[in-house]
Parts: sequence; C-alpha cells; structure tokens
Amino acid sequence: MREDVVQLPTGAWYDPAPDRQHGVLCVHGNPNILVRDLGTSSLGQGCAGQISTVQIERFDAPLPPIRAFDPPLI
Repeated sequence: MREDVVQLPTGAWYDPAPDRQHGVLCVHGNPNILVRDLGTSSLGQGCAGQISTVQIERFDAPLPPIRAFDPPLI
C-alpha cells in the first residue's frame, strides 16, 4: 500500500459524537460518515465509498468512550 493511502475497514457500527470543528465524528470509525449514501449504479448498488478520496488528520484529543455496543435505553 502506498505511503499516502489509508485503508478503513467497512462494517463498523455508527457511534456519533459532536465535534466543534467538524460537526460530528464517528467514535467507532465507521467510514460511511465520510461518503454519500450512493450506490455504484442502478444495477449493482455496491458501496461507492470503496473508491472515495477524503482528507484525514490525526486525532490528538482524549478518546471518547465507544458506545456502539451499549444496549439502548428502554
């Protein structure tokens, strides 16, 4: 893999957290927050995020707790 390429595994649970600079971050690392919900074609409907170009930066703040697997309040 090239030095300037990042690989993000898909299938993570969405765990949103408010962020003053960016609006919202996904604590659990779901890459779907980076791309539009758009299929590859009307026939295939594959994930268009596999070929997306995004800008990333290092997160240096304390990590928030991951809540993706906490049961919902009932």
